[in-house]
Amino acid sequence: MPGQAFDLARLGYVEEEFLLRGTATRFALIGERTSDGKWRAKPDRLAPFVTRLLVRRPENPARFSGTVLVEWNNVSGGIDASPDWTLLHRHLVRRGHVWVGVTAQKVGVDGGGLVEGLHLKKISPERYGVLVHPGDAWSFDIFSQAATALRAADSSPLGALSPARLIAIGESQSAMYLVTYINAIDPIVRVFDGFFVHGRGAAGAALDGAALIRSGNLADRVRQSAAERIRDDARVPVLVFQSETDVLSLGGGRPNQPDSAHLRLWEVAGSAHAETYLIIAGPQDDGSLTSERFAELLQPTTHLLIGETESPINAGPQQHYVGHAAVEALDRWIRSGSTAPIAPRLAIAADGAGFKLDEHGNAIGGVRTPWVDVPTAILSGLGQSGGVFGFLFGTTKPFETAKLAELYPGGKNDYLARFQQSLDDTIAKRFVLADDREEITALAAASFKA
Repeated sequence: MPGQAFDLARLGYVEEEFLLRGTATRFALIGERTSDGKWRAKPDRLAPFVTRLLVRRPENPARFSGTVLVEWNNVSGGIDASPDWTLLHRHLVRRGHVWVGVTAQKVGVDGGGLVEGLHLKKISPERYGVLVHPGDAWSFDIFSQAATALRAADSSPLGALSPARLIAIGESQSAMYLVTYINAIDPIVRVFDGFFVHGRGAAGAALDGAALIRSGNLADRVRQSAAERIRDDARVPVLVFQSETDVLSLGGGRPNQPDSAHLRLWEVAGSAHAETYLIIAGPQDDGSLTSERFAELLQPTTHLLIGETESPINAGPQQHYVGHAAVEALDRWIRSGSTAPIAPRLAIAADGAGFKLDEHGNAIGGVRTPWVDVPTAILSGLGQSGGVFGFLFGTTKPFETAKLAELYPGGKNDYLARFQQSLDDTIAKRFVLADDREEITALAAASFKA
């Protein structure tokens, strides 16, 4: 994933890096690892560690909202990456939230993951040579200790900022670690006020730090792993945020998790695990892009840093905007007790291999947005290939001009009127924020090419 290409200072934010050192505990299960997620764990062995925290916070303390989002950095690409910062940063900055990225896993420090990437010691041996990671069995406690450090009155990396709420966030492999954290670790340590679990697979990560995938086809191995729910007696609010890819290709729908008192599951129609916003537009999106430039950056492509895909990847921005609403709903839930909205689930086809489709080819059910209900393309989280990770990027199949003319006989004005009506309905249901209405409308106008 490309690095951030904009200046945080222009947004009134500062970035600071800290070392976190101490002695971490690994945990061992007591009894069986049951499919309901109601696991019990106990402290096992100790090991020293030194890792890093990356803090992005408002320069003016008066802007601070009191909410800190703590991201379990993702290492699937062999780097210490923060995809949820990229997806959600516009909203975090708008609200004055603090973001903290935690180098929780060994691959981010020393490499050795699914693919070899720019882990920290490769990026800068001098800067990061001091880091010491005992292995992923200790990552759960390292993550807990990072959260505890943020609340320390006299030595917090946040300085004078005093957090009122800590929300753990993570995407993909990191989400699978958060599933295990909620099920086994949170009942013991109780340091987070909520969890944003984004793009989970069928199962949680192994508590002993064993690799999620050791060999073989990544898609098959992840999809076929045991189905494990998040415990339905979770201590604090949990919002599970899923794309079409996550539900089927990663097996995240297999646990068949119902909503409960402290859990909501949102499945976003027409979205992919990763799309052009996350890998192209997001790193450049500081809020100053013109709608025309934004639309250009969101165009489907087959050219990725990881290699070529077989067909154009998913170009729908709905995961980005619904993600804003999801974080807002979770934060509000924690602050006031007002629960997040209950979302309909995606309709899975009888053979289990795909989704039920509408007359245009888009998935039925799930969180609805104008990009699937007033479509100009078939947007899917399925059907992609190319390299180890290609299946994660979904597909875009733009409609021909003749079909657009049939759907919107009044041309662009007709399209925009229907788009706006659908958008207003989505906002009323609290799946998109009113704060984003103006930008979304301008983007729709810039994107329509009939």
